[in-house]
Amino acid sequence: MDRTALLALPSLCALWAVVFSLFPCGTQGNWMWLGIASFGVPEKLGCAGLPLNSRQKELCKRKPYLLPSIREGARLGIQECRSQFRHERWNCMVTTATTTSAPLASSPLFGYELSSGTKETAFIYAVMAAGLVHSVTRSCSAGNMTECSCDTTLQNGGSPSEGWHWGGCSDDVQYGMWFSRKFLDFPIRNTTGKESKVLLAMNLHNNEAGRQAVAKLMSVDCRCHGVSGSCAVKTCWKTMPSFEKIGHFLKDKYENSIQISDKTKRKMRRREKDQRQTPIGKDDLLYVHKSPNYCVENKKLGIPGTQGRECNRTSGGADGCNLLCCGRGYNTHVVRHVERCECKFIWCCYVRCRRCESMTDVHTCK
Repeated sequence: MDRTALLALPSLCALWAVVFSLFPCGTQGNWMWLGIASFGVPEKLGCAGLPLNSRQKELCKRKPYLLPSIREGARLGIQECRSQFRHERWNCMVTTATTTSAPLASSPLFGYELSSGTKETAFIYAVMAAGLVHSVTRSCSAGNMTECSCDTTLQNGGSPSEGWHWGGCSDDVQYGMWFSRKFLDFPIRNTTGKESKVLLAMNLHNNEAGRQAVAKLMSVDCRCHGVSGSCAVKTCWKTMPSFEKIGHFLKDKYENSIQISDKTKRKMRRREKDQRQTPIGKDDLLYVHKSPNYCVENKKLGIPGTQGRECNRTSGGADGCNLLCCGRGYNTHVVRHVERCECKFIWCCYVRCRRCESMTDVHTCK
């Protein structure tokens, strides 16, 4: 580390201390802020200065080597949420100093949606839990930790008669799921109030639904061995899918999410009485309250509305001007793009380019 970096380290640590002192550590979901930090966490700051609740801080102190995976899991979840909903009326916008008039200390990363008990809440909890499983499991497979590695339960199995055996490095998703539960799941018995118990039970279920999505989408990859590529024997291992695939799976679950009763019983029940005989699956997303109107601005809930959002005039999907603009119509303006084009290398030694201009119609919601 050079002298300039060393001189900057104390001020960087102080900045992190000030930023994280804004967050009440008992607030659920504060760990998610780790996913949007634009610079690394100085090791000297340690677990005590991070936006974690007391249980998470204790786990962090016992397993500090998992901190990079926790931050990567939060980053994965936030990035995939924004990607899946980038064309929707609710676009998974995160709270920043410029998007809310309230101080950061009074609002979690996803604002109103994190505690509203809606379909959007369900997706956030599921994708963030899945992100944590994915990042921790990846770190285990990469050999970055001593207490976990590849899945050793599969190393001596297979089917010799069918010409394949387990080998390579299978992703140990069970360890990732175990850590995600320890880090995220808060005991229901520690809460008071009927509604808070229902919402917490809902959040715990959706956490698990996110974890189940990772396990369900595990696949088997194989490599052939033999003379001249004859594939006489295959070595196979289990691997996790890309997180984008998990995001698509959870988005489909969001579209088919189940509304549950807001009354506490021994277990969660569907809100519609005529559907209560149908069991709720482990990988189903659950919600209690219907989503608010995301078409128009609601400062109280921190909803910006869709006015000014860019839309696709020719699309019939969620990104189309008709749906995204909620029937209000749209404005069209022309944007001029200037770029270098038709570049040629001239001997010797420079590149000559033409200056090209293009005009593009841009449509924004009224």
